[in-house]
Amino acid sequence: MTKIVLWVYVVLLVVGGLIGYLKAGSTMSLVTSTIFAIPLALCALGVLPPWVGRLLTAVLAGFFVFRVIKTGKFMPAGMMAIVSAIVLLLLFLL
Repeated sequence: MTKIVLWVYVVLLVVGGLIGYLKAGSTMSLVTSTIFAIPLALCALGVLPPWVGRLLTAVLAGFFVFRVIKTGKFMPAGMMAIVSAIVLLLLFLL
């Protein structure tokens, strides 16, 4: 079940980065989402230990909360902060 949660999260990260790139021209969104997605995918494959996935998800949750505070806009960072918090909770519970 943890693998499924991680794969869904990886897809959401990459799609979000791609949307950020296509809609706003944000190369940073695409690059950053890919940089985080690769080790998360490796966690889902069992190559990296589970704590790496938890740590990266916690970092992303914190980053998205920071972005919401900085911009004052819920979308997309607020949604991703909530998704990241849910994923983090599931990674600890499953």
